[in-house]
Amino acid sequence: MSWNDLQFFNPFADIIHTANRLPHWQQPGATYFITFRLGDSIPATLRRQWETERDQWRLLHPQPWSAETEAEYHTRFSGQIDQWLDAGHGACLLRDPDTRHIVENSLRHFDGHQHLHHAWVIMPNHVHCLTTLAPAARLEKIIKSWKGFSATSINKHSGRTGPLWQEDYFDRLIRDADHFANCVRYVRRNPTKAGLKAGAFTHFKSEFAKRL
Repeated sequence: MSWNDLQFFNPFADIIHTANRLPHWQQPGATYFITFRLGDSIPATLRRQWETERDQWRLLHPQPWSAETEAEYHTRFSGQIDQWLDAGHGACLLRDPDTRHIVENSLRHFDGHQHLHHAWVIMPNHVHCLTTLAPAARLEKIIKSWKGFSATSINKHSGRTGPLWQEDYFDRLIRDADHFANCVRYVRRNPTKAGLKAGAFTHFKSEFAKRL
């Protein structure tokens, strides 16, 4: 793989807009930095406070955003979520190696067909993944398959019932080569930043990502 094989966000091309609790932008064959988390990974009081502040900010900053406005959004809101996730709230079921292995199998199932992974890390209560989707693939369906397969298997493995993952997810369209490289670095450094020891996380980098 080379940089020429990657398709970055094109502000002049059509954008597919989808939404659940959060807005999502898609372009065919694009590369994304994705975060999804366990349902108990952020206390409800913090989540409600975050949603209120985010919704007020978005009223003052209607989309489409400039690169500077998008950067401000992620600094203020995505960065806050990352801090709370790294704090280790909740039961942190993914601290267990067998449970992480289930998530890893889910991520790898369609790799090379519906998507191509560049880097990912499975943390105790959340997952970060840098991946390129096949042109016909839809992000919401891919993530639904990851979460659905892993939730069923983890519940069976741990003897639990009910929802496992937070309903929605966070994603960013990768803008350029620098943005891509920064996401690879973030994935690599996240366990250290969160103070994790070996055995509490699972990390993957493609050969292409290793060369960065």
